[in-house]
Amino acid sequence: MQKIFFLIFFGIAFYATAQVPAIQTGKDSIASIQDKKEHPLSSGYYPIGFFDIDLKTLIKLNNYEGFRLGIGGLTNDKLFENYKFGGYYAYGFKDKTSKYSLGASARINKERKAWVSIYYADDVKEIGAFDYLTDARVYSIFEPRLVNITQFYKYRKWFTNIASELSPKFLGEFRVAHSNVTNIENYYFINNNIPLSNYRLAEATVSVRISPKTNFFTNEDGTKEYFDGFPKISAQITKGFKGVFDSDFNYTKFGLKLDYYVKRTNLSSTNILLEGSLATGDVPLTHLFHSYPNQPTKDEVLQRFSVAGVQSFETMYFGEFFSDKLTTLQIKHSLRRFNLGEKWKPELVLITRHALGDMNNIENHFGIPFNTLDKLYNETGFEVNKILFGFGLSGAYRYGYYNLPKFSDNISFKFTFYLQI
Repeated sequence: MQKIFFLIFFGIAFYATAQVPAIQTGKDSIASIQDKKEHPLSSGYYPIGFFDIDLKTLIKLNNYEGFRLGIGGLTNDKLFENYKFGGYYAYGFKDKTSKYSLGASARINKERKAWVSIYYADDVKEIGAFDYLTDARVYSIFEPRLVNITQFYKYRKWFTNIASELSPKFLGEFRVAHSNVTNIENYYFINNNIPLSNYRLAEATVSVRISPKTNFFTNEDGTKEYFDGFPKISAQITKGFKGVFDSDFNYTKFGLKLDYYVKRTNLSSTNILLEGSLATGDVPLTHLFHSYPNQPTKDEVLQRFSVAGVQSFETMYFGEFFSDKLTTLQIKHSLRRFNLGEKWKPELVLITRHALGDMNNIENHFGIPFNTLDKLYNETGFEVNKILFGFGLSGAYRYGYYNLPKFSDNISFKFTFYLQI
């Protein structure tokens, strides 16, 4: 089954790369976002004088911190054209703990949009989350999964990086980081027969994102228009070094992601997201992979009613699966919006998601019970979006090998929220 699934993975990747969308659609790279004057609810920043407030830092909600209130942002060109200073401060009312970050950036090449930065952060992060450094900033009034997440760890981290748009089609970033990790959960990583709950990590990361169908053109008034025809290909390698500033582990992590979108002349569209992740060496659970589950661990369907994620497995329970090798496939097909009135045009989206993974040396992870994904995980569902004020409904059903004995435990029922500015 694994060989078949991986063949399907690369077959679809080849097919998607070879296709050209019927209609080119507008998307932003990190660099292009900096150059555009956008509504703050779409960019995530609200300018006040020489300071751009980061709206993502203002308010959050999750099971560990409860309500998290904060303030943060960056200086802009009104203060210094080639330097930026920024950070954030936040406080969780449930864990009664402050979190913060502070740092600075300097532009070293204006044409290539190259910046070098140094930052310090003291915060919490979800166990098993894997982030691509070069992914464009994503802002939403709601961060859907954050409300439901149950497993976090604390970290204190120094990092320095250089990021550049080497061309309109190629974005790159290199980062060196050192972090001190403290587990909140009752978790121990068994390394050379020694149980470790707290540990140090020294990492170097190279991340690239390729958008081969990106194009620019200049209007008569000199303004630049930006069109982005998918696919987007993201790749990342992280190397952990034992002994560097007393770090504890040697390991290597790989990530590869293909995001392909087709918008057709009949106003329907299809989005295909394929992702593969691999970790080798001594990697604690905090830094391995999950499939972005989004099912609260409660007994009844209505008790689990919450907000659906954008790219998450809605029927997969938090903490249920972890992997050191993981492949996921997600396909969303959006039908043409229903024209039920001038301002009432709901949208039906058909969704299927699949995941396959495994883990070596599972006995090295003690204290948090979990399963592996060595059999294919399947869920299929739908969304009816933009029913009223951007709100909609979603449903999904879990089937196949990981189907649960109780029928209602396989069902996800949530609301969606999509706001267009």
